[in-house]
Amino acid sequence: MVKRYLQLRSLDEALMLLTTSFTHPQRTGRVPLMQSVGRVVAEPVYAKYSVPEVNISAMDGIAIRSRDTIGATDRSPVTLEHFTRVNTGNIVPPEFDAVVMIEDTWEAGEKFQIRKSATPWQHVRPAGEDVKENKLVLPRGHIIRAFDIGALATYGITDIEVLAVRVGIIPTGSELVPLGVRPGPGQVVESNTVMAQVFLSQMGADCTRYPIVHDDPDLIREAMTTAVKENDLVLISAGSSAGTRDFTESVIRSLGNLVFHGVAVKPGKPVMLGKVDGKPVLGMPGYPLAAQTILREFAVPLLESWGLSPAPRFPVNARLGQALVSEPGFDEFVPVFVGRIGSTLYGIPHGKGAGVQMATIKANGYAHIPAPVEGYEAGAVLEVLLTTDPGSIERILIFTGSVDPALEELAALAHDRGLYIQANNSGNTGAFLAIQRNTSHAAPISLPARSLLSSYQPVIKNIPAGDVVFVHIAAIEQGLASHDGLDLGDLPRVRFINTQKESPSRAVLDALMAAEGIDPLQVDGYLQEVYGPQAVAFAIRNGFADAGMCTSSVARANGLRFVPLAHEDYELAIRREMLEDPRIRMLVGLIQSPEYRAILKKTGGYDVSLTGTIRGLNGKNILAPCSPGSLPAGYI
Repeated sequence: MVKRYLQLRSLDEALMLLTTSFTHPQRTGRVPLMQSVGRVVAEPVYAKYSVPEVNISAMDGIAIRSRDTIGATDRSPVTLEHFTRVNTGNIVPPEFDAVVMIEDTWEAGEKFQIRKSATPWQHVRPAGEDVKENKLVLPRGHIIRAFDIGALATYGITDIEVLAVRVGIIPTGSELVPLGVRPGPGQVVESNTVMAQVFLSQMGADCTRYPIVHDDPDLIREAMTTAVKENDLVLISAGSSAGTRDFTESVIRSLGNLVFHGVAVKPGKPVMLGKVDGKPVLGMPGYPLAAQTILREFAVPLLESWGLSPAPRFPVNARLGQALVSEPGFDEFVPVFVGRIGSTLYGIPHGKGAGVQMATIKANGYAHIPAPVEGYEAGAVLEVLLTTDPGSIERILIFTGSVDPALEELAALAHDRGLYIQANNSGNTGAFLAIQRNTSHAAPISLPARSLLSSYQPVIKNIPAGDVVFVHIAAIEQGLASHDGLDLGDLPRVRFINTQKESPSRAVLDALMAAEGIDPLQVDGYLQEVYGPQAVAFAIRNGFADAGMCTSSVARANGLRFVPLAHEDYELAIRREMLEDPRIRMLVGLIQSPEYRAILKKTGGYDVSLTGTIRGLNGKNILAPCSPGSLPAGYI
């Protein structure tokens, strides 16, 4: 029987059910001081003793009786008969009530003279000045910070009673292997519960991650029964969809009640909530981005409603560099990376596939598209919740265009200098659109011949010729990748995998096939398109195709043979005014550096003879590489 979601709850309705259907566990626990950062104080914390416990000196000098100094002036110094030498932190004996700094005294034999009268308690820290014994230090509900620890240690606090919630996390799936084991064909490393444990522990949850459970309803039932008994909240990863091996729903029904299954949220639609022995059991989809969404949008609100410390949120308003489409009726959460161009924060959406984990590594935030909204046009301003320190935005460079391994090597080099390149692989058309709209610091492009610029004329016609320059990265070999060293003439007899229309490799292929008189319709797979050279190499490596166009470096990285057919120029298109940005100047210097050229030479497949040269939009006035960090006069 085919299983379907009979009723998709709205996000608001699901959250209301989640946060109102269960009793607060009211659990507390005592933790050592050094492990208390980020935890919420459950019982007020009081000082064990006064600090300081006695009067102490705040300066190096002499402890004196202030009444003995009355009338002391430059013309009429006073010689002190009763005093004692003290250093900072020393006890001030009870008979003294002030300290005179040593530099304000003059030696007179074995005595001291002073030329200014002292006031009572001058330079003395009285007992209990910082805190008095049994004084309240931290109230109930305080979230303990790292800088609180020093004061708490000073006040004699060695452990603290904090709010506690026990979370049991169950990974399910016969295809899973544990962390540290290389997966075989059809297997995958179990990562969702590893992520969940780390993420929820940061909120102060006491997490127990159970061993992987195979897709067997009896085994899942046994694991769930144990987890419910030992914890306040149970998360079960995978098994929540409608596949033939998804047993979470039936197990929950056999042990308790199913509150809901299916929420109008993307990614994460198959999320389910059960109630077993009065405790919540939250079923997460197995896809990584979907699991992250359920943790952030469901598990976090529940734990916050139980009093744990809120998950960090850093909202900023960003202008969309690209349109963002959403399906009406679904609350959608999209990875976004944010960077500043001029005085404006721009947000560039990442891929929305639920299984694309690299999107969260590359993104530094996410946007929420509410269910009634069909999306946002490019240029719209919307709230982005950052997942990193907002200060890091100033070190981010947004790149939109064609991503090649040469750019990834440049990004690694830039990262060592404190620059973070966030690259969106949108192809050449996307690159020129970004330059036209000024929504990218730089746009990497791959052109088989500079004359091909004419094919992008509709996009770049609004960019004045003097307003854009091209920094040459490398010339890259384009050719056929295969297991058997296939050539152009072999294409009508093998399975081919193609790249998208308007891509440089597609333009090269079409031109070469036309010159050889090869009809595209004779090539099996010519109409089957994937995105980018890496996808071509994957398809060949995994047996879905016999040949395809890609770069030599990508073919070599995937263990494929390569037959070169043409070269393309890989360059960064940059608006002229961007060259005044210190980050771009540093980047250009890195491209022009011997270190970067050496990296590309070692990688192989790159001609670096023109690396670092700068030219204008018309291709004229190609200049030799200049010294790192500088730009030549008259570079266009």
